[in-house]
Amino acid sequence: MSPSGRNDPQSRAQAVFTAPELRDKSVRAEIEKERAATDAKTVRLKALRLAKEAEDAARAAAEGKSGAGKKPAKPRAKKS
Repeated sequence: MSPSGRNDPQSRAQAVFTAPELRDKSVRAEIEKERAATDAKTVRLKALRLAKEAEDAARAAAEGKSGAGKKPAKPRAKKS
């Protein structure tokens, strides 16, 4: 009689080692998907920031300002 199905030690051993591998693959895929979404969001936000900075620079150039309207930085008090 040849063992088959769940009673076969080789099948049980294979199932024990295969289950964590499958779980690891699904976790890695989920992490990669989240990483891709984060990267896409970062690219979108950077494009928006650069567009805003370009718009602000164009507006400042049109108004004839070159940073003269900014307040000078206050010197920091030294800790004694």
